[in-house]
Amino acid sequence: MTSTPSSYYLRHGDTRFESTIHAQGAWNPHEQHMAPVAGILAHALEGFEARPELRIARISYEILGLIPDGEFDIHVSMLRPGRTIELVQAELSAGGRVAVRATTWRLHTSDTAEIAGIVDERMLGPESAGAPVNLTQWPGGYIRSIEARALPEHEAGRGRVWLRTPVPLLASEPISDFVRLMGLVDTSNGIATRVKPGEGGYAFPNVDLQIHLYRIPVGEWLGLENAVSFGTDGVGLTSTVLHDSQGPFGRAEQILTLRKL
Repeated sequence: MTSTPSSYYLRHGDTRFESTIHAQGAWNPHEQHMAPVAGILAHALEGFEARPELRIARISYEILGLIPDGEFDIHVSMLRPGRTIELVQAELSAGGRVAVRATTWRLHTSDTAEIAGIVDERMLGPESAGAPVNLTQWPGGYIRSIEARALPEHEAGRGRVWLRTPVPLLASEPISDFVRLMGLVDTSNGIATRVKPGEGGYAFPNVDLQIHLYRIPVGEWLGLENAVSFGTDGVGLTSTVLHDSQGPFGRAEQILTLRKL
């Protein structure tokens, strides 16, 4: 009998990794879910030529096709070096093809407390979340690996959910709170769907994930306050305010391709 793996990924070298059943996607059993993929790429970006005076302010993920399960490589490079602003790129490649490309702006930090202000309202915390969200409509190992709890105002098309996972991204090395939470953000497209996956013969995968951060998050809980819009011409959008236990810390956008099955 094969034992259940203890992490989403196994490291086989400096750039070589392998996905486990916990990273399995929802649309196809032989692909990875974008959520843990975003986490492993964030881990690579965070550690590349890190400088304490700079921090990640935005990560832009482009999903270039199906993300195969199994072994893959991540290569990181500097696109735009600078004293106060840097643009760094990470590419996940499998089977001789780049499956996901991520770029991040790293910006110089300074004390701006005297002018600080945030318009996003604080969402009720995880202690106010009630019954678990029913995600059984979604198959795949990733969905089974997370805990999701809804707030009272949660409904189809407008999500109010807190997530966490007991599964580490990598069991072999420490992972920051930031990386852990980045590895959950992509779940937003599935927590408050307008139609169930396959209902009416439609699928609605996202082809990107854009994350903007006005604060680096902390803790184990990720709060997702989203709104899902379906257009009339086959394109949709999931927009999300991101929260941790201290309040809102950024926003995420996912453009959707609405596909007739």
